[in-house]
Amino acid sequence: MASTSKANLTEDDEEEEIEHFDDFTLASSWERFISEIEATCRQWSADGPKNLLEKGAVHLDYSNKMYRIKSELKDATKIYSMEYYFGIDNNGNISDWNCTLHDLQLCFGVKEFLVISPQSASGVVLDAPESSKLLSAVAIALSNCSCLWPAFVPVHDPSRKAFIGIQNMGTIFTRRFEADRIGSQVPVKFMHLEGLYELFVSKFAYWTSDHLTHLFKVYLMMKLTYRTLPNDDENDGIQDADAENAESEKMPDGGNHNRKHWDDDCPWSEWYSAEDPVKGFDLVTTWSEKVIESSLEMAEMENASPHEAEKWILTPNLSPNLDSSKGDRIGFASQLQLLVSALDMSFEAQFMEDFVSDENLGSDNLKSSMVIPPPTVLDRVLKDLLLEGRQFPDFAKGKHKRSQAIKGAPLESLFAQFCLHSLWFGNCSIRAIAVLWVEFVREIRWYWEESQPLPKMPAHGSIDLATCLINQKLQMLAICIEKKRELNEEFQDCLGSNDDVFAHMEVEDIQVGEESTSFLTQSQDFDGKRDSPLILEGFNESRTSISKFSTNSQDVYSADKSTSDSKRRGSAGPVGSMKLLNSCQSLHAPFTQNAPLMTEDMHEERLRAVEAFGDSFNFSAQLERETLSSDMSAFKAANSDAAFEDFIRWHSPGDWENDGSEANDEWPPRGKLSQRMSGPGNSWRKIWNDAPSLPAYEQKPLLDPNREGEKILHYLETVRPHQLLEQMVCTAFRASADTLHQTNFGSLKQMTTKMDQLYHTMASTLRPLQANLLSGNSEKIGDLKRLCVALEHVEKLLTLAASLRHKFIQAPRVYEAIFSDYYDFYLPNMGKGSADVDIQKEFDLKLQLKMNERQVVSNMFTPPTANQSWRKVLSMGNLLNGHEPILRQIVFSKRDSGSDCHYAVSTRGGLHMDDQQEIETYRMYVCGTSNDLRVALCVTSYD
Repeated sequence: MASTSKANLTEDDEEEEIEHFDDFTLASSWERFISEIEATCRQWSADGPKNLLEKGAVHLDYSNKMYRIKSELKDATKIYSMEYYFGIDNNGNISDWNCTLHDLQLCFGVKEFLVISPQSASGVVLDAPESSKLLSAVAIALSNCSCLWPAFVPVHDPSRKAFIGIQNMGTIFTRRFEADRIGSQVPVKFMHLEGLYELFVSKFAYWTSDHLTHLFKVYLMMKLTYRTLPNDDENDGIQDADAENAESEKMPDGGNHNRKHWDDDCPWSEWYSAEDPVKGFDLVTTWSEKVIESSLEMAEMENASPHEAEKWILTPNLSPNLDSSKGDRIGFASQLQLLVSALDMSFEAQFMEDFVSDENLGSDNLKSSMVIPPPTVLDRVLKDLLLEGRQFPDFAKGKHKRSQAIKGAPLESLFAQFCLHSLWFGNCSIRAIAVLWVEFVREIRWYWEESQPLPKMPAHGSIDLATCLINQKLQMLAICIEKKRELNEEFQDCLGSNDDVFAHMEVEDIQVGEESTSFLTQSQDFDGKRDSPLILEGFNESRTSISKFSTNSQDVYSADKSTSDSKRRGSAGPVGSMKLLNSCQSLHAPFTQNAPLMTEDMHEERLRAVEAFGDSFNFSAQLERETLSSDMSAFKAANSDAAFEDFIRWHSPGDWENDGSEANDEWPPRGKLSQRMSGPGNSWRKIWNDAPSLPAYEQKPLLDPNREGEKILHYLETVRPHQLLEQMVCTAFRASADTLHQTNFGSLKQMTTKMDQLYHTMASTLRPLQANLLSGNSEKIGDLKRLCVALEHVEKLLTLAASLRHKFIQAPRVYEAIFSDYYDFYLPNMGKGSADVDIQKEFDLKLQLKMNERQVVSNMFTPPTANQSWRKVLSMGNLLNGHEPILRQIVFSKRDSGSDCHYAVSTRGGLHMDDQQEIETYRMYVCGTSNDLRVALCVTSYD
């Protein structure tokens, strides 16, 4: 019985529990859809922004603080996507147009919001009842979970960008949203501010005539966007059409010879024309909120100048190729990549001539990729290299402080110019380089054989051993050509002088003995004038050097009137108070020939000889025998009574040991030779004994220009391809960097730092090439290609810096700010190759201009010409130098206080709001041009 009653109680309890249970399995699909929306919104609201980020919220690229999270919903057979847009910091002002906002935030002035749309190809709701039902479901769900988020549904055709929306603002007010767009044939009335104002007033005026007879207090904010004329190459012809036509009237041939490219004054323009990285600028002018009470005020505002705007915001439009990963940009870096590839192939042949023939190129594909330019191009390159560069170049031009660390050739030198020309000759293949090199050496030989000055090379001075070997050879060849010319001129002068002498002897009636004496005197005078005058270059320790074809106008230096002094020849003057050992005569320093010039390989050859025979003093003397003998002969001529010990005291004071007396004026001097000079079989004494007494101007030159010149030409004609290419790569990198270093980029510290880093990287990467440590298939080829990428990054930044400075030279703060911002944007990609560059993000800088910078930007908006194809009938007003805005954005709003109209009673009874608190009852956002108009309306109502 008990069990039966217990069972009955259990059944009654179950029936009562079933009666109060909400069985959603029996509810409609629409109710289940609402429940699913509500559950999702509750979860998002409970999580908050920080937790939503951890759950996979996606950051929006166009905004730094906006995120989006997405959820899928199902209603019957349809699937919808609900997206929640939110920000981490929602304290910002939506009316601040300087920040990047979502499209719906701009249209309706909201912060966080929902968007629910069908998962279909169009992504919009095409059926009006369906859109109303969907919006109602979202509104009910948000009301159930007490969420005040506005919700939007995309409707109509996607091109119209139309939305409807709703927002529950609490227990009293509801906001309704609607947006639509006219894509063409905008009514003329709505092209003007007056018509747009009347459109907004018509939304709340009770009668059509109210906006004409009543004054409505309407708040207005406006933003106008202007865009400069595009300056890319495709539009150059359009922009210059009027100027070209004007010139054709003045010029007989009708050509446009004054047309210039943007980088004509940049250092790289001699080699290539770079694309302007700055395609133009967008200028955004904003008017802050102001009160408009009539259509007449709107008409006046349409005629207002953009200079009256409160803010000017400038945005640069940069070329997509500036940070492109395609790697199709033309510049020094791209051509150096080809030169490195040629270096990699240079190990396949013994001589450069082997690459000229088609038989040695292998496959047909290789032949097609190594097409050489026609002979006319080759002739033009050689003419530019040799015929147009006869003036002595300034090797210090464009030189960076670290450029010397790269063992190449100076920028203005002949070999550096050859390397730069090679970059652009053909496709910089090994075959094209070989053809150019063979013809180049052939022309160099012509200069040698004809004794013509070698262009772009100094013919005097010492050999710069810090440069590459080919540059040293060319420099020495230029000196040999000059010496060869001097010898030829002296020979011609000698013949002319002898003819004059014999003619004089035939005319004059002189005794035979007197004639002989006169002829001898003339011969001696001729010897003194045959060479160029001796030039005292100063004492080097105790020696005096001269040009080896030089003589002094005063052949004899006479310190007193003694007979010994009258016999001196080639004296440069006494050396202090030093006296000769064998006579109490002053010791004179002679004019000596310069030491023979040697290139790096000649020095190395001598060092190897010393290492092979031992580092002995006597062997070193044998290597320097010609120089020593020349100096000793000159010393004997200047000091006729001199002994070997006197020469040592002057030439090598360290080998003369004084006996303790430091006085130089004592005679005879007390001391002795050092051990190495006094030893038996001393080579120096033997050379002294064999040396004749001849002044420098009568001696045989130490440098034989004919012999050395032929040796240099033999080297140039037989140089190994990989040795040539190694020196070309080093020189081309150095010359390219030195050329870019000449770019005037103002006071941009970032570029100064990057250039210093580039030279340091180049010096370390090119060091194996300078030491001839490269071999075929070496890993160093990969290092060189990475160096090309580093140079490409710097080249891009330099191009941008030059373009910005050229445009804002009167407003340095502007170009410095733009470049600094782009530098920070581009910096993460500078360590990557072209294929690794991240191009997902876009550079989007908005720079507010100062008042004194506005005119500089305004001048960029040059008045349009009648021939420009983009020009159309102006219809919007607010012109800037004849340019109408490409986009006009306006926000109209109407506000009512708590004591106004029908809101007053409801407000007091509901929320107990302050009578002075204003409510934005109407808001209209207008965006578009004369051919495009978008309107978004927001209405707040009491429910």
